[in-house]
Amino acid sequence: MEQGKPLVIIPTYNEIENIRDIVGAVMALPENFHVLVVDDSSPDGTADAVRKMQERFQDRLHLLVRPEKNGLGRAYLAGFREALKRGYDYIFEMDADFSHNPEDLPRLLAALKEDADMVIGSRYISGVNVVNWPLSRVLLSYFASMYVRLITGMNIKDTTAGFVGYRRKVLESIDLDNIHFSGYGFQIEMKYRAYKKGFRIREIPIIFINRQKGVSKMNGGIISEGVWGVLYLKWKSLTGKL
Repeated sequence: MEQGKPLVIIPTYNEIENIRDIVGAVMALPENFHVLVVDDSSPDGTADAVRKMQERFQDRLHLLVRPEKNGLGRAYLAGFREALKRGYDYIFEMDADFSHNPEDLPRLLAALKEDADMVIGSRYISGVNVVNWPLSRVLLSYFASMYVRLITGMNIKDTTAGFVGYRRKVLESIDLDNIHFSGYGFQIEMKYRAYKKGFRIREIPIIFINRQKGVSKMNGGIISEGVWGVLYLKWKSLTGKL
């Protein structure tokens, strides 16, 4: 059991260019974060690189290899189950490509230890803090969050954020087997379910920097899921089935 220790879940698919650096950056933090890499059988050798690093980091670095690539949300759900099984109390989602700065993790952890049940590394809580994104994508992301707030009533500026931390009890209270979305809508659904259960949600300002290495996994289908998924979640909530 790793009770009391924080775990960072990093989903990967073809992240060989980033994985060594991102794991090393998290391990260098003074708060003794542990890392779980959830790899979707990357053909570029990402999992093999993690296995080699496990020799150095021993019980602080875990690897879960899934048989195929079937969505970011499904990767995180597998990671959540593993984190709960291992007894972690603070569980984080973070991208492998440094768009989320590992040096922000201690601030997110401090918020969870202070009074938050869920903490969001927010791009929009203090203006628009996004670097190296084309204007079209910034506007899409910003107005998507406004749309989600309008439909759901959540007072969250960055509803689509993927840099998120949970207290254990939040994940235990959510039926992970009943999460509907696996792409862009997954991040919205997790926040909405926590919100509907009355958990304390805090946003901490971060600067989001677009990936420098590797290829983005964003596509039109993922975005469409987020747009239509919000209406589906609201309907489920109104009918008492959420």
